[in-house]
Amino acid sequence: MTKTAQRTTASEAGTTKQSPPRSPRRRILLIAVAAFVILSLVALVLGGSLFTPAAATTSEPTLTATQIIPLVILVLMFIIATIWPLNIGVMGLVASFGVGYFMLGMTDREILADFPASIVLTIIGVTYFFSMAQKNGTIDIIVQSCVRLVRGKTMVLPWVFFLLAAALTSLGTFSPAAVALLAPAAIGFAYESRIHPVVMGAFIINGAHAGGFSPLSVAGVLVHNIAEENGFPISQGGLFVASFAVNFILSVLTIVAFALLGRLREGGTGQLVDLDISKTTRPHGQQILTLVLILTMLVCTLGFHMPIGFVALSAGLLLALINIKEHQTFIGGISWSTVLLVAGMITYVSLLQHVGVIDTLAEQALALGAPLLIALVLCYVIGIGSAFASSTALLTAFIPLAGPLLATSSLSASGTVAALAIAATVVDVSPFSTDGALVVANAPEADRQRVYRQLMFYAGAIVLAAPVLAWALLVPTGLM
Repeated sequence: MTKTAQRTTASEAGTTKQSPPRSPRRRILLIAVAAFVILSLVALVLGGSLFTPAAATTSEPTLTATQIIPLVILVLMFIIATIWPLNIGVMGLVASFGVGYFMLGMTDREILADFPASIVLTIIGVTYFFSMAQKNGTIDIIVQSCVRLVRGKTMVLPWVFFLLAAALTSLGTFSPAAVALLAPAAIGFAYESRIHPVVMGAFIINGAHAGGFSPLSVAGVLVHNIAEENGFPISQGGLFVASFAVNFILSVLTIVAFALLGRLREGGTGQLVDLDISKTTRPHGQQILTLVLILTMLVCTLGFHMPIGFVALSAGLLLALINIKEHQTFIGGISWSTVLLVAGMITYVSLLQHVGVIDTLAEQALALGAPLLIALVLCYVIGIGSAFASSTALLTAFIPLAGPLLATSSLSASGTVAALAIAATVVDVSPFSTDGALVVANAPEADRQRVYRQLMFYAGAIVLAAPVLAWALLVPTGLM
């Protein structure tokens, strides 16, 4: 999920605690990551001429000024969105106007020709419905019921929260919303049962990403639509299974690593959190209706292949009609920041495709002659960049870039796109993202700095290991 969208969604979910303030070390890391992304793009553009100068002087395509300027603007947008909390989608729409109208002489209709209306509708519908499900207590009932089943079995708790987060996101909840809903209870249980809070936090975030690319989720629909629009349709079921499998493996490796370090059962130095799980809350009224509507949405979208956006809006409207007094608060639950981000980035990337930037970059990358290596580099660039910037924005930029690579090689489209999507999201355990910040924020005050520091080390390990793991499992093997 996106960092810009996460800030809004986390606040909507009722999280009031704040993450640690931005430090000079973080600013240095942000600058280093931005420099890495820029150098990677430069290497991608110039790599062919550096390593095969003879070939470059004959047939290798070069970027024109009309292509270089929009590409530089895209890089600047990522840097600005990384350093300051500005919505990169708004910048994308403004840049689309500036480049399209003043440089290319396009009309507003031509600039908006590829505006992603269906994806925008999906985001609006899903967030509209699940904001109601959260506010009427339905999500809380699901969480309480599942946690109550494992009382006394402390080492099962991380897996319970993993599955809960996966279930929430696979049904359409944004990953930061799922983490915001589960983190208070999960981190509290971690301290009460003496499980390391970083382990519990990692399981919640991994679970949220495990279900984050289901056919019902916004991210799953987004990646599928982008791939289809660029001429290489992928398997939605395969993307979901691959994401679930990689995040499951990362969770197992997390348990093993912490056990080998002797930190698995450490509860931290902070005070223990007492949680009351004895009371039983039975669904009633709107909650029963919401559960029925969730099941209905599953049947309509999976069984009859109806568009999830329209189905979710219809279900949300039914809930709104029986609670008309709070309808305006439900409208406020729509993740408008994500709508702007996706619409702006896809519109701008479509403009880059219109002027031939994507094709030229891909042809220059292909001149290196190593598709597997190129796919691995793309996984690392998108993974490292996503630890500090917008996952969704990076996906909208990098998936089209993979199109010509897939068209002229034997790489699997589903496997390559799945590896890119997974590499872009699993790094959200970083405390610089909202998912990671929510874990830190829910730790006791006395232990919060220690959790922040250890989660940062854990995120660094994930940034190093996850992209190559996703690449190794999905790209060379041809499993998808």
